[in-house]
Amino acid sequence: MTTHIDTCAAAGAAPEAVIPAPITAAKPSIAGLGRGRLAKALFEIGVPERELRMRVQQLWGWIYERGVADFDAMTNVGKALRANLAAHYTLARPEVVTELVSADGTRKWLLRLPPQHPGDQPHDIETVYIPEPGRGTLCLSSQVGCTMTCAFCHTGTQMLVRNLTEDEIVGQMLVARDRLGDWPGNAAPDGAIVPTDGGRFITNVVMMGMGEPLFNFEAVKRALLTIGDGDGLSLGKRRMTLSTSGVVPMIPRAGAEIDCMLAISLHAVRDDLRDVLVPLNRKYPIKELLAACRDYPGLSNARRITFEYVMLKDVNDSAADARELVRLLKGIPAKINLIPFNPWPGTTYECSDWTSIERFSEVVFDAGYASPVRAPRGRDIFAACGQLKSETARLSHQERDALRAMALAE
Repeated sequence: MTTHIDTCAAAGAAPEAVIPAPITAAKPSIAGLGRGRLAKALFEIGVPERELRMRVQQLWGWIYERGVADFDAMTNVGKALRANLAAHYTLARPEVVTELVSADGTRKWLLRLPPQHPGDQPHDIETVYIPEPGRGTLCLSSQVGCTMTCAFCHTGTQMLVRNLTEDEIVGQMLVARDRLGDWPGNAAPDGAIVPTDGGRFITNVVMMGMGEPLFNFEAVKRALLTIGDGDGLSLGKRRMTLSTSGVVPMIPRAGAEIDCMLAISLHAVRDDLRDVLVPLNRKYPIKELLAACRDYPGLSNARRITFEYVMLKDVNDSAADARELVRLLKGIPAKINLIPFNPWPGTTYECSDWTSIERFSEVVFDAGYASPVRAPRGRDIFAACGQLKSETARLSHQERDALRAMALAE
């Protein structure tokens, strides 16, 4: 069985390449499990309790430091245990259904998750890799679909199907490192697209893909703790950012229990407008949200909160809006990311013109806040902010053509 890559560039679709099929079996995969669940999996196949800590450490290095996908590659694990592991488990990753490569180097994977229970249907999610000079950011999904229904976001037009498990979240990173040849000492798999510009490595992770991470808190927490573990994938806490639409009660727990960087999808400075753009605001209005931000554990000038603000023409992009934003954020160590709206078929919103964006940015910058304008990445493959929508709710060919035309016209 093989799947295919669809590669897009400014000139249109490029030739297909073949991705080797992932390991497929009825046996569960232990790739992506945290230490506790990995120990439980070993105990269930008869590993003595006194050996669990050592065996977990052995497997941890092979799975998360070296990225092996075959138990036989674990040369310091006895043959009998390797055979026992192979009889009960696999090291399979989520299946890569398609891999799209943008003209700007952004990569998007459509990943298929196996059914959780007999009779269930498999589900699809999307994961995006964004290479930049000196860094590479991986955008992870936390849910199949989304329940936020944010008015400007394509992902929000897809119904929530279910939460992802911790191993499905970590599995997205394993897939990305496989596809980028990003394991130390390991050759890239056949068909992998390995950048040659020195920027291939995943240095940062953002929980900004499909879903609301704080509505799947426990799985997201366990996944990020695994990704940040110094003996394996080893990303520092300042290199992991969780983005939320504003689930106020969970924000303190994110700071205390995950200790990651925080990003807030703000997008409006008035409750009446934010009620429309981000409907969660009706439950947790701006005043409550910002109070939680001010109390975020570890908040300092060295650990600022990022406020994300999509620029919508004649909706939220006036100089008066910028001044009110500055007033609202007074006293919060913050950075404000201005995001040009990324179009999608059927939306009624338009991106602010560049003059309005510059004017808005100047007001914010003059008030002492960093206000970078996030350059749209991956628009031609529907991978930009707000464009993710899994093939569980598949776009029509006409919608894809329309979106590609919008992206390439800019």
